[in-house]
Amino acid sequence: MSIDLHVHSNASDGTLSPAAVVEAARAAGVTALALTDHDTMDGVSEAMAAAEALGLELVPGVELNTDRTWGEVHILGYFIPPDASGFYELLARRREARVRRGEKMVQRLQELGLRISFDDVLRIANGGAITRPHVARALVEAGCVASIEEAFARYLYTGGPAYVPREPFSAFDAVRAILDAGGVPVLAHPGRMSEEGKKLIPELIEHGLQGLECYYPEHTPEDTEHFLALAAKYDLVVTGGTDAHGPGSTHDRRIGSVSAPPGAVEALRERQARLARGRR
Repeated sequence: MSIDLHVHSNASDGTLSPAAVVEAARAAGVTALALTDHDTMDGVSEAMAAAEALGLELVPGVELNTDRTWGEVHILGYFIPPDASGFYELLARRREARVRRGEKMVQRLQELGLRISFDDVLRIANGGAITRPHVARALVEAGCVASIEEAFARYLYTGGPAYVPREPFSAFDAVRAILDAGGVPVLAHPGRMSEEGKKLIPELIEHGLQGLECYYPEHTPEDTEHFLALAAKYDLVVTGGTDAHGPGSTHDRRIGSVSAPPGAVEALRERQARLARGRR
C-alpha cells in the first residue's frame, strides 16, 4: 500500500486519462493519489469520480513550472479550493502562454527544415496543456526523430536549437499564488535541481513554501536524508511521489513505486487548516 502524491494525466503531458491513472493506481495498491498536471486542474473532477467509485483517496493538485536562468523550479500545489477563481484564471493564462511557447518551438523546428505543424501538436495534446513532450511526439509522428528521447536530445533540451523559455513566472510567484488560493505549496523533486537551485530553498521557505518532496525516484539515499533533515529543520510537510506520466512517456514509472510517508495526506490537510487560521 502506498501514497503517490505526484502523477500526471493527459490533461497535461501524461499518456493516460485521469480515470485511467486512478485505475492504474488502484491496481498498484495505492491508497491515496494526487493528480498534479502541469498548469491545469482540468482532470481533477474526472479523477475524483473514478477514485470515489474505486474507494481510493484523490488529492486535488497541480504542478506549476517556473524558470530561472540556471534551470527550472517546479512547485506542487495541493488542496486548491474549487472556488479559488483567481487561481484558476492564473492557470488559464499559463496554458495560453504554453500555446504561444509551443507555436514558437514549432516555428524554430520549421526553420531548421523539419516538416512539422502546430496543428499536429494540438491534435496530440487533445485539449491538454501544451508541453514539450507533445512537440516531441509530433516530431516522432512526422518521422523526424525515432523517439521522444531523441527529440529532446537533438532539439528540445533546455538551451537546444528549438527550445523556447517559458514566459516569466517565478517560483516565488507560484508559492504565493497557491497560498493565496488556500492551497499548500510544496517543492517538487528538489534533488533534480542544480546546486544553484538548491540554494534557493531557504528563500522559498521565507516566501511561504510549506513542504518538500523528499521521496522521488531520482533522489539518491543521500538526497532523501538531506531533504528529510531540511524538512524537519523548517517544519515542512514531507511528501513523495513517482512523477509518473504513463506508458510511452519519458517518465514511464509504475504509480506508487515511490511512496510518500504514512500520514502525508493528513499532514497536508493539517497544514492547510493552519494556514487558514493564520489568515483569519
